[in-house]
Amino acid sequence: MKTKSWIMAFLFFAGAGAAHATVWDFTVNLSGANEAPPNASAGTGSGTVSIDDAAFTMQLDVTFSGLTGTTTNSHIHAATAVPFTGTAGVATTVPTFPGFPAGVTGGSYNQVFDMTLASSYNPAYVTANGGTTAGAFTALLAAANGGQSYLNIHSTFATGGEIRGFLTPVPEPGSSGLLLLGTAACTLGRRRR
Repeated sequence: MKTKSWIMAFLFFAGAGAAHATVWDFTVNLSGANEAPPNASAGTGSGTVSIDDAAFTMQLDVTFSGLTGTTTNSHIHAATAVPFTGTAGVATTVPTFPGFPAGVTGGSYNQVFDMTLASSYNPAYVTANGGTTAGAFTALLAAANGGQSYLNIHSTFATGGEIRGFLTPVPEPGSSGLLLLGTAACTLGRRRR
């Protein structure tokens, strides 16, 4: 009985901590095959996007290589009509992220954006989402969580985008831990019977 009480207490406190999480993590895998329409680019890339809904920041960390053309611009688009497919308008800074490597076939980029600033968005995206950065932030976070936003790297080879990847939510570590703990508790309970 003590084991069961300990497990229940752990689940309660772990769940309480997970409910107050404010950082949303996403992965992105970039390729020409992910473009709409797909292209024959040999380029690839990967990265993470972390959106903090308490600090109102977005951190982008991306690496890419092997582009057929040289980079012209890059940004996040949102929201597609159907998750993980289709196209959408640019949500973030236009024409490109500030300081994004230009005129190269490979590189890396790490930047934290203050999402309370209008300069972090495409002005048209702010207008379409209530005319405020708060509305734009809420819409971008919802699109990311819904699989309706993607990172796109444009180049001289494909001006509409050479490689892109949809932001894919990463399960919270607490959620994965709770799942494992719950599975272990069920297994332990079955063995005792």
